[in-house]
Amino acid sequence: MTTSSSSPAVLQALRSPRRLTTEVLAGAVTTLALIPEVISFSVIAGVDPKVSLIASVVLAISMTFLGGRPAMITAAAGAVALVVAPLVHTHGVEYLLPTVILAGLVQIAFGLVGLARIMRFIPRSVMIGFVNALGILIFTAQLQHVLDVPAAVYPLFALTLVVVLALPRLTKAVPAPLVAIVLVTAIAMIFHLRVPTVGDQGEVSGGLPGLTPLEVPLTLETLQIIAPTALSVAFVGLMETLLTAKLVDDITDTRSSKSRESWALGVSNILAGFWGGIAGCAMIGQTVMNVKLGRARTRISTLVAGVLLLILVTALSDLMEQIPMSALAAVMMVVAVSTVDFHSVRPATLRRMPVSETLVMATTVVVVVITHNLALGVAAGALLAVALFARRVAHVTRVERTTGADGTRYTVHGPLFFGSSNDLVEQFDYAADAERGLPVAVDFTAAQIWDASTVAVLDSVQAKYVEHGLEVSFTGLDERSIVFHGRLTGTLN
Repeated sequence: MTTSSSSPAVLQALRSPRRLTTEVLAGAVTTLALIPEVISFSVIAGVDPKVSLIASVVLAISMTFLGGRPAMITAAAGAVALVVAPLVHTHGVEYLLPTVILAGLVQIAFGLVGLARIMRFIPRSVMIGFVNALGILIFTAQLQHVLDVPAAVYPLFALTLVVVLALPRLTKAVPAPLVAIVLVTAIAMIFHLRVPTVGDQGEVSGGLPGLTPLEVPLTLETLQIIAPTALSVAFVGLMETLLTAKLVDDITDTRSSKSRESWALGVSNILAGFWGGIAGCAMIGQTVMNVKLGRARTRISTLVAGVLLLILVTALSDLMEQIPMSALAAVMMVVAVSTVDFHSVRPATLRRMPVSETLVMATTVVVVVITHNLALGVAAGALLAVALFARRVAHVTRVERTTGADGTRYTVHGPLFFGSSNDLVEQFDYAADAERGLPVAVDFTAAQIWDASTVAVLDSVQAKYVEHGLEVSFTGLDERSIVFHGRLTGTLN
């Protein structure tokens, strides 16, 4: 896997008309898919659609220059909308700006201290569950645009699918989704078809807003109101962004800077708060569209997406409002199907996969689909994976007893932590060793001490031998275990 280096890639794209065209067109089609989703999320959050659209412009452009993952789309997202909605409905939209600023500061701190490295502890089964759940959510979210709708919607929907699926077999010079959207929009306008359009999702015209005014006092009471929501915005945004970055890393076979992506998201959210008013994070579906269907690989595509969105909102809003929702729904359904890892759910794969891995993946998917919250699903899957891993490792530890003329020796095998060491006290034959009256040694050459629970257990073992009139010695500990045991022994019981 190669390291993602944005500047050389951008320069190469600028020198290659074909590569540059691919990046520009990818950004254009991604923008069209971005608009209705941002508008719908603004309704959830309880803010004006123009607020979310302008915030998305700020996020897309600022992350183009600051972010650590090229070609990843950042905008006002559903995960953040769900988190801020209760605050807006309870206390009012004026509390949104300080909330976004505080969340941005938390994300900056998260990135600067290097906590983004925690993503390496997300198991593969959770990542697969995350991807599969994402595909399901994207697909089901489009059903409202093709069910219980005017009859004219279905031919447009079918035509979009045909173009998106068939055109790449003929040429890849232009993105098939862009051709499909332009064609279907033109047909709808020429024949004056009465079908749901982007304009039906919410008002998007009206020009640029000014800076967001601060309308609440910066007091301790305000901090108490916004802090819980700000922390939720920060961590939900970080989780979705870093998981999306990892997904793009896998798709493009490159690496990205997760720490840079974290603090850049914080800075961008603060900018979006001051000029727009709402925070955002990586848009997973649009990102997959950008790098998979659009084949974008550089920051050019995200810059185009931000600039084109700005142009559409300000100068071309009337045209943008004419785009049929059925066309965008068809494109996003194709994205959803291509996102799902079907290999992971094939019977042959499931038969070979450990049951625990499948259970973790299924739990991640179920929680995400039920709650419509990717962050909650990932957290549930990761916690279950940790619990199952601890349970599995706990059964690896074993103790062997050997006797000789010079005394009794116990050899401990396996890692010692709270899960495996809790029943360690029961593995020693105190009465039989007392009858022999010979020294007892416990050999840890094949084991390591990992936590305070184990030290407390060893203290208990030592105390039991003292009760039986024997002394026990611990041998074979590695240097780290010796230091750890020496610091805590005698202080825990």
